[in-house]
Amino acid sequence: MSFYGGGRGYLQQPSTGYPGAAPGYPQAGPGMPMPDQGSPYPGQAPYPGAGAPYPTGPTAPGGLPYPVQPPSAAIGFGGGIPQPAAPYPGASQPAAPYPGALQPAPYPGASSSLYPGAAQPAAPYPGASSSPYPGAGQPAAPYPGASSSPFPGAAQPAAPYSGGAPQPSASHYPGAQQPYMANTAGGYGTPSALPPGPATYSAPPSGGYHTPVPRQQPQYNPQSQPAPTAGMQNLNIGSSNKPSSQVATPSQYKKPLEQGTLKPHSPFNAEDDCQKLRKAMKGIGTDEKAIIDILGHRIGKQRQEIKLMFKTMFGKNLVNDLKSELGGKFEDVVLALMMPADEYDAYELNRAMRGAGTDEDAMIEILTSRSNAEIQAASTAYKKLYGHTLESDIKGDTSGHFGRLMISLATGGRMENQAVDMNKATMDAKALYDAGEKKWGTDESRFNAILASQSYEQLRAVFDEYGKITGRTIEKAIEGEMSGYLEKGMLTIVKVVRNKDAYFAEKLYKSMKGLGTDDKTLIRVIVSRCEVDMVQIKQLFMQIYGKTLAKFITDDTSGHYKRILLSLTGETY
Repeated sequence: MSFYGGGRGYLQQPSTGYPGAAPGYPQAGPGMPMPDQGSPYPGQAPYPGAGAPYPTGPTAPGGLPYPVQPPSAAIGFGGGIPQPAAPYPGASQPAAPYPGALQPAPYPGASSSLYPGAAQPAAPYPGASSSPYPGAGQPAAPYPGASSSPFPGAAQPAAPYSGGAPQPSASHYPGAQQPYMANTAGGYGTPSALPPGPATYSAPPSGGYHTPVPRQQPQYNPQSQPAPTAGMQNLNIGSSNKPSSQVATPSQYKKPLEQGTLKPHSPFNAEDDCQKLRKAMKGIGTDEKAIIDILGHRIGKQRQEIKLMFKTMFGKNLVNDLKSELGGKFEDVVLALMMPADEYDAYELNRAMRGAGTDEDAMIEILTSRSNAEIQAASTAYKKLYGHTLESDIKGDTSGHFGRLMISLATGGRMENQAVDMNKATMDAKALYDAGEKKWGTDESRFNAILASQSYEQLRAVFDEYGKITGRTIEKAIEGEMSGYLEKGMLTIVKVVRNKDAYFAEKLYKSMKGLGTDDKTLIRVIVSRCEVDMVQIKQLFMQIYGKTLAKFITDDTSGHYKRILLSLTGETY
């Protein structure tokens, strides 16, 4: 058997006729007698009601071994046995498969005969030709551009659709039609319909399927960036934290203006201040307002002169007297004010590592935001106050890449006077990309080397170049490549580089938001920044969070503690 046109079977027949006409068919003779010309087969219709023709004599003409059967017989090939219904709508049962007998069409509209010389069935599919034999027209090719036939000169069957189902467009594969959709007429083996929507297939990659596809560079999409903190929509914080296509120049990376809220008191008289402080603490009770009026309105240098003059005048240690007279958070602020800046940083670093646990946030804040001179002075004060080096304590209290980052920052060796070099910025940006997002795994040491050594101005240029090269911010790269306190330390460097004042505004906000107050952070930031850049911090606090710093302090603190904080930030109380 040969199968064509959707799997329907047709008997192979020779091209020249039936008995004796071609090799492979039975020949007349003793082994297989053949019917003579008086047989009812050639050119005649089958017997009435029969599923197949049969002869009528005692033996069939030519000796065919069929017994005589009456037309109405209920056995053999008689019409008494009901015939099965047509397998296709509108088609009748096939008659006897002999030459000259008309055969019913297997499909609607097909002719009746399956043999050469007789009409062949109609095309089983729309647009297909009728004959399945060589030399006859074959159905169309199943795919555009495909070869037409397994036999020479014949055409291939058409695409397996019936009932005139529409063909899909050729948008899924180049040069080919879309995947098959359901046949409108239904039936067994009919492919299910594709869901509606645009095509999702694409051309295979060069080299064929299973060819590794290079990792694509991420594209920056402003709409995919996180929404800014409330109030930041109109805020331009230092160098842009979004990739920019503008050409950068060294002149745009300048050190920002810094102004403190605590100014040198003029006229200043250390002797007069010592007299007032002595009076405020003498006898029963303490005049806290007098203490605030003096210590809350003198810069650090003036306070150190007062401390020295107090001991000279009264033979007593001013700090010890203040400890005995004050208490609570108000005492903490006053004692912090009485320390030189380097000793206060050393004290806070030691507190961060003293005892069980580590205050990594305090370490990160101090070591990322101080200048080389401030870090070196704090390191010297640390050795003087505690008898061992700052580096040794960091090694003993931290580990891994985070510990290395803290030690790098604690050396105070950043290239602060470095002129902005745009070529170097581009090279460092590419090096950061190669060490992080471009590869599997992360070279943390490369990030450490660049972020801990370059000046703030140079790093701003590096971060801007990184955005232009990769389409992503350096913050997103660090968040995706690192975790834990190492991630926090690296991100803090970026925040300080982009805008130190905004970083401290955020620290103050977080210290007071929600239930409770992080008093250590609140005190440390206000005491350490009131003479440096508190004017800018207050401005950004209002711009970012929609309320004044004074309002936050008033709502979150009370008493003399509130009053001295307001005084240090340039507010009345």
